[in-house]
Amino acid sequence: MTSSTAPIRVLIVDDSAVIRGALGRIIDAERDMTVATTAPNGRLALDALKHTKVDVVLLDVEMPEMDGITALPRILSGYPDTRVIMASSITQSGAEVTLQALALGAADYITKPAARSGSSTLAAMQAEIVAKVRAIGRAAHGRSARLGTGAASKNTAGTAGGTAYTPPSALLASKHGNAAPRVLTIASSTGGPNALAEVLSGLPSDFPLPVLITQHMPAVFTGLLAQRLERDCGRPCTEAVDGEPILANHTYVAPGGFHMIVRTEEAKPYIQLTVTEPENYCRPSADPMFRSVSSIYGASTLAVVLTGMGDDGMRGARAIHERGGRVLVQDEATSVVWGMPGAVANAGLASAILPLSAIAEAIQASCGVPV
Repeated sequence: MTSSTAPIRVLIVDDSAVIRGALGRIIDAERDMTVATTAPNGRLALDALKHTKVDVVLLDVEMPEMDGITALPRILSGYPDTRVIMASSITQSGAEVTLQALALGAADYITKPAARSGSSTLAAMQAEIVAKVRAIGRAAHGRSARLGTGAASKNTAGTAGGTAYTPPSALLASKHGNAAPRVLTIASSTGGPNALAEVLSGLPSDFPLPVLITQHMPAVFTGLLAQRLERDCGRPCTEAVDGEPILANHTYVAPGGFHMIVRTEEAKPYIQLTVTEPENYCRPSADPMFRSVSSIYGASTLAVVLTGMGDDGMRGARAIHERGGRVLVQDEATSVVWGMPGAVANAGLASAILPLSAIAEAIQASCGVPV
């Protein structure tokens, strides 16, 4: 069996035997994944990794002897091909610790099933767990296969969807024209918090454009994400509020549970939050944001699609593309999961496919901001 078809091997780390059993049944029910082993704490998880090949670790946060936050950097440094998904509770403290884990290098997080969860809640959790383990595990398999065959792993090479890597200095000559961007809008999901921090911290503190962000996260998390981005980037960044005006040099994060769209009143743009149906199984979803931004800003829209599973943002990117705006996407080599950016690239909608480290420079080049 080749690495691309081998089952995704999962290590489950949780001090509760009930939770280990529940997660194990979810994993083993899938034909393309299997529980490699389990451990009740971080210390024993590290011992297990010495003897067992693992693609994905489902890692609890609070455990005796060694908790998840302590174990995480040790797992990532000792087993760099292994991806870690944190198992988190949706609470203020759980969200804070989870964002800390993501900053330390965790690929994503899942909502840990509670002992008294109802059947509908458990079904939603099961779908989330399976989707994330599958997407992250397959991406890990694909990276291992590329490196194992000696394929190019440098971030400045390669093509996708007919669009080659474009040096940031060449972006002003884009085939989409030279309309000066008046807004920057960004979509991200799996791996997004760290990618957002890297891109936004690479922009100058006086970066003039307003920035609108849709990151797939629950309500408790998005406010904390905005706080982190403000600390990292040195510019105002807040969770968006319904009806507030869109200001230059300000970053707005769509709140969990709401789509964030742009409206105008007396030619002045403002934010509207809606609870219309989820799109691409998401709310917030990037597609409504991209569509509304393109309808207001037209060819002066600059969009970025960062790492994430699924294809949210692809249809909205088409609207931006058709109105003459530009869409930059993160490349596969630097994405945790090349779902969202890959969908845009493979649809032929990407103005450029760039390694994460080059995106801030590309944004500045597109805007005529000195690098």
